[in-house]
Amino acid sequence: MSRLTDVIGARALRNRRLVRAPIWLFRHGLGWLLGTRILMLEHVGRTSGLPRYVCLEVVERPSPTTIVIVSGFGTSAQWYRNLRAHPGCRVSVGRRRDVPARGRLLPDAEAAAALDRYREAHPRAWRQLRGAIEAAVGHPVQGLPMVELTLA
Repeated sequence: MSRLTDVIGARALRNRRLVRAPIWLFRHGLGWLLGTRILMLEHVGRTSGLPRYVCLEVVERPSPTTIVIVSGFGTSAQWYRNLRAHPGCRVSVGRRRDVPARGRLLPDAEAAAALDRYREAHPRAWRQLRGAIEAAVGHPVQGLPMVELTLA
């Protein structure tokens, strides 16, 4: 992957309007246009107690009621910290909307195994994502924290 592509990807990841644009689609019932590899997670702010929203890529679906997502910005990502404090959440993915779910932070070994499976299943997407994340955070990506969402 070229350095220029990584820099462009990093800028896109840091552009709040661009990153939050898919939320509008989900809120207006059009999230299905993004397929089933992108979901909208509604979580509770750990300090405010208010609903918060983020769209994330699905890393894998081990079962119809289980979805694994990754925190590209590590454990400091707000949604990750909020799920750590309040694991109850809601998920919209594909044509399913506002499904109650519960998040479980994966131990390092489980997260590493899930990331390995993602790399194998989506090598091109991983190269692009990894380059953009590394350019955005300013250091190499060794491992990434993952969350398993269990849908009700």
